[in-house]
Amino acid sequence: MKINIKKRASTKFKKGYPLIQQEDLVQAKIITTDWVELVDPQGNFLGKGYLGKQNKGIGWILSQQDEPFDQAFFERKFFGAKEQRTIYFSDEQTTAFRLFNGEGDGIGGLTIDYYDRFAVFSWYNETLYKHRRLLIAAFQVVYPEVLGIYEKIRFETTRLPESQHVTGEVAVEPLLIKENGVTYATYLNEGLMTGIFLDQKEVRGALIDGLALGKSVLNMFSYTGAFSVAAAMGGASTTTSVDLAKRSLKKTREQFEVNGLSTEDQRIIVMDVFEYFKYAQRKNLSYDVIVLDPPSFARNKKKVFRVAKNYGELVKDSLAILSDDGILVASTNAANVSVDQFQAMIEDELLATGVDYQIIGVYRLPNDFQTIASFPEGNYLKVFIYQIKK
Repeated sequence: MKINIKKRASTKFKKGYPLIQQEDLVQAKIITTDWVELVDPQGNFLGKGYLGKQNKGIGWILSQQDEPFDQAFFERKFFGAKEQRTIYFSDEQTTAFRLFNGEGDGIGGLTIDYYDRFAVFSWYNETLYKHRRLLIAAFQVVYPEVLGIYEKIRFETTRLPESQHVTGEVAVEPLLIKENGVTYATYLNEGLMTGIFLDQKEVRGALIDGLALGKSVLNMFSYTGAFSVAAAMGGASTTTSVDLAKRSLKKTREQFEVNGLSTEDQRIIVMDVFEYFKYAQRKNLSYDVIVLDPPSFARNKKKVFRVAKNYGELVKDSLAILSDDGILVASTNAANVSVDQFQAMIEDELLATGVDYQIIGVYRLPNDFQTIASFPEGNYLKVFIYQIKK
């Protein structure tokens, strides 16, 4: 099927931009699950891909060549991605990482993560999901060592479970993986989450390698406490993990326990983060390291939080309970906030408060989360580490 593309969109596609937006199309809304061929206003070939609505855009270009999307095509994509990650397969201290990162590896709409010989596919739109048998068959040729496959459905549907086992062996629960020598308990078939966000491995590595040594650490929006465990393994004097979700208490305890760490010096608190800031101020509590890694969007009974609007509030509240010469780890995965915008949000609050600060670390996505220069928004992770003198 041929899809006519507007002139302005044609220019960006020729430069390798892979994401198709609704406004790029000449025709009104087109619904098809077939592979499509994109042509410019003169009828010249631009690329091949597919249309499939997801949280960003309505489709992806998979090739700028006129080639068939058969099993051999996807085998080449998976094999190329595997070659890029040789170093990870040879690292006994890290047994979980990203195998395939969507458009960064040439197939927008699909990510695949590796958890100690098990693979977790995440499908971001229904069109690509309808071709899943073809893609999984290609994957199994390239990865015969994978014992079993799970999948996560990250598009809107009422017909499919959000998580399920697909083929091969079933993983034990919890499946214990390693990252930077630290053990983490993961669950491959427990909703959309597994218990750890693999894109933060380098930041957790910094906490292990001395950033938290001898320091008190506050981990806000702590989820399963992965930053807290990394800090404790890196010699933190105490850790405090705060998250509103009740499940965080049991999950965080488990992460400490699988590493043989006592929870006596670790506080795990189920509370709204903004309420905890007020509580800490009332109790005159202070922390040497504060980790801020909120979801892009969150809501409770009193407040709606959006990184793009409200991250500065987190920084301001953190400064009130940060020790002198303390460390602020400011992180976001919000793709709608550029790295420059995020840095400005943080530093506007630092300047308004009148503190002296120095950037001592900057992290983007690790190398297994492959990105391409023609799609800068694909490099969504932004982490700035500040040393702050009051």
